[in-house]
Amino acid sequence: MSPFGALREQLLGAATAFADAPSALPGILSGLVDDVDRALREELEIFPVCHHSPASALAMVRRLREKQPKVIYLELCEDLRPLLDELRNCRLPVALQAFASEIDGFPPHWGPLSVVAPITEASAEYQAIAYALDTPGVELVLVDRSADHVFQWLPREPAESAEPAAADDADGAAGHGEEAALHGDAVGVEIGDLRPRFAELEEHLLHHGKVRHWSEWWDQYVEQPLAGADYDTYRQVMVLIGSLFRRLGPDGGDRLARDEDRERYMWTRMREHLAASDADPSQCLYVCGAFHAASRVEQFGLAAEAPAYDISPRTATRWLYGLIPSSHSAIEAQFALASGSVSIAAATWTKAVARHGVTPYQLEGQKGARKRSGRARPAAPVPQGPVTDRLSGFLANPPALDGLDEAELLGWCVDIVRLARRNGYLASTADAIAVFETSILLAGLRNRARPTPYDFQDAAVTCIEKDVVPGRRDVRRLCEILLGGDRIGEVGYRALPPLAQDVYDRLKPLGLDLEKRTQQRALLNLEADPELVPCSHLLWMLRYLLPEDAVRPIMGARRLGERPIQESWDLAIGRHQRSIIELGYEGVTVEQVLEQRLRRTVWAPEATAAVALAAVEDAILYLGSRRFTDELGGRAVELLAAERTVDDAPDVLRRIRRLLAHYRATEPALPAWCEAFVTTGYAHYCTLLPTAFVDEEAGVRQVAAMLGFLSSMESLALALGCDRAQLELAVRQSHPEAPAKVALLWAAQFRLGMLAQAELRSRCDELLGNPLVVPAFPLYLSGFVQALEPVPALAPFVVEVMSKAFARLPDAVLLPWLPKLITTLRDQAHELVPVLVREAGRTFPAALSSVDTWVPPWSARETPKAVAGPVPAVAGPVADLLAGHPAACDAVAALLGCEAGWQPTGHLVGGPEHREVADLLVRYPEAADAVAGLLAGRSASGR
Repeated sequence: MSPFGALREQLLGAATAFADAPSALPGILSGLVDDVDRALREELEIFPVCHHSPASALAMVRRLREKQPKVIYLELCEDLRPLLDELRNCRLPVALQAFASEIDGFPPHWGPLSVVAPITEASAEYQAIAYALDTPGVELVLVDRSADHVFQWLPREPAESAEPAAADDADGAAGHGEEAALHGDAVGVEIGDLRPRFAELEEHLLHHGKVRHWSEWWDQYVEQPLAGADYDTYRQVMVLIGSLFRRLGPDGGDRLARDEDRERYMWTRMREHLAASDADPSQCLYVCGAFHAASRVEQFGLAAEAPAYDISPRTATRWLYGLIPSSHSAIEAQFALASGSVSIAAATWTKAVARHGVTPYQLEGQKGARKRSGRARPAAPVPQGPVTDRLSGFLANPPALDGLDEAELLGWCVDIVRLARRNGYLASTADAIAVFETSILLAGLRNRARPTPYDFQDAAVTCIEKDVVPGRRDVRRLCEILLGGDRIGEVGYRALPPLAQDVYDRLKPLGLDLEKRTQQRALLNLEADPELVPCSHLLWMLRYLLPEDAVRPIMGARRLGERPIQESWDLAIGRHQRSIIELGYEGVTVEQVLEQRLRRTVWAPEATAAVALAAVEDAILYLGSRRFTDELGGRAVELLAAERTVDDAPDVLRRIRRLLAHYRATEPALPAWCEAFVTTGYAHYCTLLPTAFVDEEAGVRQVAAMLGFLSSMESLALALGCDRAQLELAVRQSHPEAPAKVALLWAAQFRLGMLAQAELRSRCDELLGNPLVVPAFPLYLSGFVQALEPVPALAPFVVEVMSKAFARLPDAVLLPWLPKLITTLRDQAHELVPVLVREAGRTFPAALSSVDTWVPPWSARETPKAVAGPVPAVAGPVADLLAGHPAACDAVAALLGCEAGWQPTGHLVGGPEHREVADLLVRYPEAADAVAGLLAGRSASGR
C-alpha cells in the first residue's frame, strides 16, 4: 500500500466536490501524488533541488551529514568535471565555462559557442561538490548532457518560445551594468529551474500571493516554510512542486522534449556508472532539479525495463574549458530572476546557517570564504527509514510564521537612510521611522507577520525615493546593496589558463594589483625605465584584443615610424578577467592569439584588400614577424586582384602609402609583396577606371582615390615594368556624365598632358557663363577638389576657378548654390579643403589694406591687345651674347625640335615673325635690364 493513499483519496474527493463537470482536475491531483510516490520509492535516492535556493542548500547539508554517500550523481554537464577541482582557487561566485571558437557541425552564425554553469556558496550543488572533493573515498559524477549536446539539441531554426513571459516588472528587472554582463552571450545551465511554464498559473500565484514577481513568491511560500523542515518533508514538497509545474505546463513544446531527453541521458549515464563501478545504489545520491525528480520518461529508475537511451556522438567541435568570474547580477540577468534575489538568497543563507546551527561544507583553501570555527566531525551514517506521508501535515497546517524582529528591521532602516544620504538623497531620521512603520504595514497587508526584505525594499522606495535620482543608484539598488550586495567572484591565479597567467606575470613590473576590479593608472617612462618596454608592447596588444575599456591609453600612441617615450594607461584588467580567460581558449600566448586573429581576418570570406593592409600594419606594429607580414601582404595582393568594386580605394591608397613610406625608411629594399601590390593595383585600377567613371554606385571619392593611386604609384609601377599606355588608354575610354566625375576626368587629362591648362580654363569659363550649368557648378568644384589627391598641381587653378565664380556670378545666382557648395565640400572632400585653404592663403594678400590694389594672378596672365605699328628692335648685350655663342641655343633648339636657323641680330626681336618675343620684352623690360646690368657688371670686373 502506498503511504500516500489517504492523501490521494482526499485530493480526489476535493476535485469531485469542486469540479462542476468531468475534467482533468482529478487526474492532475492524483498524478501529483503518484509522481511523489514514484520518486520516493526509487532505489537510488533522489535529492530534488532548486537552483540558488538556501532551503535546498540547508537540506543538502543535513542529508550529507546523515547519509554520507559514497557516490554523488550531479545534474551538471559531464565534460565540466575537471573544472570542479579548481573551485578551491577561486572566490565565489564563479561560472564553469565550455567555449568553442572553431565550430564544426553547427550553423556558422552560432559561433563562438559558450556554455556557463554558475556556482554560488548558497546552493545545494556547491555543498555537494565541497563534500565530495574534501571527503576521502567519495566519487562525484556529473551525469547531464555535454556542452556539445546542449547545442546539438537546440533548434536549427528560430522558433517562438512556448515559455511564459517573465513576470518581473521594470522594478524587478535584473542587471546592473558590467556585472550583469559577466557571462556574455553564453547559454546558461542551471540545476533545478522551478518556475511555472503556464503563464496563467504564474499570474494567478502572483496575484493571490500579493507579490510583484516570482522570486518574492518563492521566498515567501517555499523558502521560508522549508528552511526549518525535516528532510522527508523537504523532499516530498519539492517533488510535489516539480510535478505541479510539469503537469500544468504546455504539452508538446521543444523545451519539454529537451528536458525529457536530458532525463533519459542522465539515467543512462547513472546506469552505466553503476554497472562499471559496482557501487551500492543505497550509498548513492542523485542530485537533480525538482522538475526532473518528477520525471515520467520510460528510462526513469534503476529497475526500468526500457532500453538505454541512444546517446548521439559529439560533433568535431573542439571544446575548451575554464572558469570565469560571475556575479549575483549576472546570474539574475541570465536566468530571468528578479533584481537582488540572489543577493537576498545569500543573506538568507548566512542567517539560516547561524539560526539552525548548521555547519556547511566548504572547500579547503577556498579563496574569500568565511572561516569556520571548526570542522564538523563526520557522524555515523543514519539509515533511511520507511517512507511516510509528510505532505498531508504540511499542506493542512499553516506554516509557522516568524515574529517581528525589531532589531533587524531597525538596523535596516537606519542603514538605508545612511546609505541614501551618501548617495545624494535628502533623508533623515524621520524617513527611517517612516520606512520602519511602512514595512510593518506592507507585511500586514500581505498577510505576513514578519516583514521580508522585499517589504522593506518597497517601503524604502515609497518613503525615500524622490522624482529625480541624484546619483547613479536609486533606492531599490541601494536596498540590494544593503541586504547583500552584488557579490562578484574572482578566478584565482592557479585556476587561470596559461595565457592569463602569462599576462599577469609580464605586467608585474608595473607594480599594480591587477586582480582589483577598480580602474588603475599606470605611468610608463620608457626612457628612464627600459624594462617597461615589454609591458608597453603587451599593453598595446591587449588593447587590440580586449574590450575598449579594459586597457585604455591616456597618453602615447602606436604608429608606424613612431617610438614612444612616455605612456599613460588606465587599466581595468580585474574587471575584464573573463575576456582574458577567453583569450586563453584561443592560444597559449597573446602573440599567438593575435596572429591567429589577424590570419582569420584576412582569410575571412568578407575580407578585402583594405582589411588585409590593415592587418599587415597591425602585424608590423605588434608582432614584428617579417614572415607573417609577407604572408598577409601576399593575401592583400590576391584580394586586390579579385575585387570587382572600388569601394575601398581610399582606404587602400592611404594604407599602402603609409606602408611604402615605412619600408623605404626602415629597410634597404621594398618587400616583394609591396612591389606586387603596386603593379597589380596599377593594372587593376587601370582596368576598372572606365567602368568606375560611369558607374553610379562608384562615388567621386573612390574614383579620385583610384586616380591618386595611379598617379602617386606611377613612377614605381613604371620602374617595375608597367606600361603608361594602360593609364592613357583607360582615361581615353572614360566618358562620365556626372559633373564631379567630369571634373575628375579633366584633371586626369591635364595630369597626362592630354589637356592644356588654357583649354581647361576655357572650359570652366564656359561653365560659368552657361546659366543652365551654374546650379550644378558646385559639383564640378567638388570634383576639382577631389582631383587635388591625384593632381596636387591643380590647387592654384581650383582657387582661381572658385574666385572667378564668386567674382562674376551675381548674388541672385551665387547665394542659392552657396549652401550646396559648402555641404558638398564638407561631405565629399573635407580632408582636402585644408589644402585648398593653404593655397588660397598663398594667393590672396595677407593684409586687408592690400586687397584694393591687389591684382589676381590669372587676370595678369590675360593676353594684352596687339601693339599697333612696328615693334622697335631691341638690341643689347643679351642679343650679342646669344649671337656670339650660338652653340647653347643650337643644342636647346635641337632638343626641342626647332629647325629654324639664325636671323640677323637686328631682326631677332623686331621682325613681324617674332612679335610674341617682342611683346614679352616690351611688357616686362625689367628682367632684360637686370640681366644686362648683371652682364655689364661682370664684364667690367673681368676687365
